[in-house]
Amino acid sequence: MTVKPFRFSVHLGRATSRTEFTEQIRRVEALGYDTVTVPDHPTGHLLWGPALAVAATVAPSLRVGPFVLDNDFRNPAFVALEAATLDLLTDGRLDLGLGAGWYGKDYEISGIPFEAPGVRVAKLAEAITVIRGAFGGEPFTFSGEHYTVSDLGDANGVLARPCPPILLGGGGRKMLTLAGQQADIVSITPIAKRDGTGLETDDASAAAMDRKIGWLREGAGDRFDALTVNILLQHLTVTDGEAATREALETLGTEWELPATTLAESPLILVGSVDEIVETLLARRERWGISYVSVFIHNMEAFAPVVARLHGR
Repeated sequence: MTVKPFRFSVHLGRATSRTEFTEQIRRVEALGYDTVTVPDHPTGHLLWGPALAVAATVAPSLRVGPFVLDNDFRNPAFVALEAATLDLLTDGRLDLGLGAGWYGKDYEISGIPFEAPGVRVAKLAEAITVIRGAFGGEPFTFSGEHYTVSDLGDANGVLARPCPPILLGGGGRKMLTLAGQQADIVSITPIAKRDGTGLETDDASAAAMDRKIGWLREGAGDRFDALTVNILLQHLTVTDGEAATREALETLGTEWELPATTLAESPLILVGSVDEIVETLLARRERWGISYVSVFIHNMEAFAPVVARLHGR
């Protein structure tokens, strides 16, 4: 496994004004993060294209990306056109995050059918074919089970260029096999509950990550070393020493109904002092190849000393 330098991103929540949003973006950049991402939900969040265009203008050193676009919400031909435009306007700073969809409430709100996981993954696989085909430099035709495009061309003069890096997010075998085959960046998550009500917290263990990396490796084959592996931390607590770390893990174990030892080893959890967290991330990179770490915006200040210690190492 090729060891990649660390990179870090902040996942934004909500903003109620342009001033609030731009101040968030400038702070992300000032703290030394590499990338800023936004979610894709039908309520409570800024729309990905306009938000990321503003973010890239405000902070010219940051990469930007959706984390992640629900494939069921858009036709992939138009995703390709929007992505190409945003990549052009950000001077090639777009990471195109895509996913098969997982949160049932989004489907309920929008009226879009919430199909079985296998169907959603199959649709995403075809969508990626369309998106990559659109960046091929000549009119692209495709006819699949779920999508058909005919002579998809370079309508706005920006598609005849390399496709932006594609980030695929997911936690099941089918999704990670697809990610191994197609992604440039893979964000590994717990599997989603089949009813779409949330994520399976007991799928956050070290053993689960071992399985997921195995599925990813099987899908990737010879291209495995080219992949960047990402984790969006589901919980972060920075403590002032070992005693505080043990106490924080015990408290979190009670909340999650999982042993503190399981949480301490989970790649989706970080609890410890800055020194402890630095050593933990180095160990996780060695074991699983995790070199790209994302935090929610409410954790970005606490995590900044870790970024300063590990950035580029």
